[in-house]
Amino acid sequence: MSGLRRHALTLFFVAIFVVTLVGQALTGVALFNEEQRTAGLTAISLVDYVASSAFAVDVAENWQSEFLQFLLYIGATVWFVQRGSPESKKPGEEGRESDEQQKVAEHSDAASPAWARRRGWRLSVYSHSLSLVMGAIFLGSWFAQSVAGRTFFNEERLRDLQDPVGYLEYLALPEFWNRTLQNWQSEFLAVASMVVLSIYLRERGSPESKPVGAPHDATGVEG
Repeated sequence: MSGLRRHALTLFFVAIFVVTLVGQALTGVALFNEEQRTAGLTAISLVDYVASSAFAVDVAENWQSEFLQFLLYIGATVWFVQRGSPESKKPGEEGRESDEQQKVAEHSDAASPAWARRRGWRLSVYSHSLSLVMGAIFLGSWFAQSVAGRTFFNEERLRDLQDPVGYLEYLALPEFWNRTLQNWQSEFLAVASMVVLSIYLRERGSPESKPVGAPHDATGVEG
């Protein structure tokens, strides 16, 4: 039980991720089959729906926007500050900080990760590893959205006896950018809201909030 407690936050979000993904698949196939019946077409099974481009594009377009949100947030908080927000560094502390502050190379200790202890390409890569991985997942899921989106778009065109479009042609269509931008704008609004609302509002005990009694202008303070 102590092991579960130490990883409870990850396990909680993985569990609700699985539940909501299953829920999306079940409601998605129901909606898809309703549209199929309306069009006089044959319904499909849950397994076929999960393997379809319709399901893949819906999942991928949400994943890519989420990872883009975190990628930009990780990078932006290096250089930009917001006075009063626990999500920000204190004004005047912008930038990548010194090696001593970051505990790298000769400033590292026995508990530091191996790649942080010596200079060279390993330190350079590890210093940006979070952004690199987030960026790779974003690009991968965005590419998956574009591929699945084109397939789904062409399936609908073929039903209407229209010619399919090529991959590059699809990337220039409003269909692709509407799917993309409707997710991006919601993610950016959510981040901006978190940054600003955390200046004035509190959640006792959360590291994403300042202590309840902290002044509004306290910056980079976690509860």
